[in-house]
Amino acid sequence: MIVVVFRAKLKMVDDEYHETAARMRELALTKFSCLEFHAVCEGDEEVALSYWRDEASIQAWREHPEHKEAQRRGQQKWYHSYKVEVANITREYPVSS
Repeated sequence: MIVVVFRAKLKMVDDEYHETAARMRELALTKFSCLEFHAVCEGDEEVALSYWRDEASIQAWREHPEHKEAQRRGQQKWYHSYKVEVANITREYPVSS
């Protein structure tokens, strides 16, 4: 499994941002085989984690026209800066109480 970590410094958040974020999550999960997608904001920082089966799915998602447009709007309007990190998960185990 692969995790994509998206970290951003927010410039502003508006209704269009929330609508776009919800649409991107929906697309990733329903059309591009994303296994899980979680995002949190604290102050002016956002972190999103998405989990994927393979690199091909991530690449297809990255190149999708709607996602590319969301990236463009993010760079222009919503983010001061952002970075993306991609990592392989080498171990996973449940912990219960």
